[in-house]
Amino acid sequence: MRELNITKSEEQQRLDKYLLRYLKNTGTGFVYRMIRKKNITLNGKKPRGNELLKEGDVVRLYLAEDTILRFQGDGMDEQFPVSDSLHILYEDAHILAVNKPAGMLSQKAGVKDVSINEYLLGYLIQSGQMTREDFLKYRPGICNRLDRNTSGLILGAKTLQAARVLSDLIRTHELEKYYLTIVHGELRESGHVTAYLKKEETDNKVRVEPVPFEGGELIETAYQPIGYNGRATLLMVQLITGRTHQIRSHLAWLSHPVIGDTKYGRKDINDYYRKTYGLKHQLLHAYQIGFPKLTGELGNLSGIRIEAPLPELFSLILTDTGLSTELNKGKGTPE
Repeated sequence: MRELNITKSEEQQRLDKYLLRYLKNTGTGFVYRMIRKKNITLNGKKPRGNELLKEGDVVRLYLAEDTILRFQGDGMDEQFPVSDSLHILYEDAHILAVNKPAGMLSQKAGVKDVSINEYLLGYLIQSGQMTREDFLKYRPGICNRLDRNTSGLILGAKTLQAARVLSDLIRTHELEKYYLTIVHGELRESGHVTAYLKKEETDNKVRVEPVPFEGGELIETAYQPIGYNGRATLLMVQLITGRTHQIRSHLAWLSHPVIGDTKYGRKDINDYYRKTYGLKHQLLHAYQIGFPKLTGELGNLSGIRIEAPLPELFSLILTDTGLSTELNKGKGTPE
């Protein structure tokens, strides 16, 4: 028999969902069969399976230990990388904000990949905040993804409550998300633009059109020039909707592609910056996230802003091109 005591971070999830996460290699049929046979109980009673768990609840599994281990799979042997260079920007009991470098995946795409998500799990284990067994009940993870070659601010949910709140804020566009980017050409006026975007699966690129078309989803982007030198412009971009490659494709559609962007940018411009600065990725940085008014357990985040400092190469190019002057004055920083 194994006894599971529900903690604050695990409450407000359905019992059946909790069990399917804990016994990840089983299925709904097995879980409900064990409930009917009273091999799984909640607070000493036969449950229905759809109860919402709360702190202090006790779930008992009257199963052989080897059966439990078999249904849990090899997760207990999973290795989580640790990085001394993980740049933590903010942390509390519920969330973690990190500054992702360009070139690192947000989430793994293949079995052998290592992403910022794995470094987050490794950090939680190394710091003693969670154990591998804890991950069987709730597995922390990142809530906003960035392209591999985009740097900047990523939020991770350490608790189920945080995951739900952040997911809702992202879905309803209540999080204010600002990016810094250097684009080709000169933009002197702020803009608030819309278009329609569709991801083309064949080449992992997106198509942008000014009017609705089949499969196209509305995108909305706002931008404010911070500095320009006749050849390039430093922009503060607010991502209002959050579609695949939205900022990069939308700005390219406006004839101001992000410098260094090999999918939507200009090859001649990219070649110059690669040769001059060794730039191998787009100059796009998730700079700031602003939280709306919040109550409850995440109320401490109400109205705060978290910022991610620019990468060294981005800052060097800003200085070299004279575009950093206005940024250092604070121009363009959202109110």
